[in-house]
Amino acid sequence: MAIVTENNSTIVEPLEMRNAMGKFLTGVTIVTIIQTDGTPYGLTVNSFNSVSLDPPLVLWSLDNRNGNLQAFRDADGFVVNVMASAQADLCGRFASQTPNRFDGVDWERGVSGHPVLNGCLASFDCRHWTEYEGGDHTIFIGEVVSIKQQEGTPAAYFSGKLGHYNR
Repeated sequence: MAIVTENNSTIVEPLEMRNAMGKFLTGVTIVTIIQTDGTPYGLTVNSFNSVSLDPPLVLWSLDNRNGNLQAFRDADGFVVNVMASAQADLCGRFASQTPNRFDGVDWERGVSGHPVLNGCLASFDCRHWTEYEGGDHTIFIGEVVSIKQQEGTPAAYFSGKLGHYNR
């Protein structure tokens, strides 16, 4: 059900918007940082996109209610790791409230100093470019300073479920 405002414009209900956006097949990423205390942190994100090729810019967004929003704001950069279908367990772990998400995870520091997860299809190592308020989310834009990539089958997210894409 939609709400009609004073000027007769229609506003879509959040749940309706969420359900409709779920019909859009996306890839799955884990965005990682080194926090100001030196510990690695990351979370699963599917709101990732290219912004510009020159300069190379990417974006992702984070719910403003996320308890680690400030950690991402304080970081001087981040890495967007594009997940392979074989990494479904990592996608689930980094989407959960598990406190030690990096335990047993194979990673290395990228050019920016932030975690690059090994085994991903691509990792976009970024310097913080800017951020914007976008309704109930913050949109982070990063300048890509390094890319690591390999072939494989991507993890996919559709209608609230994790899966994979076959060509």
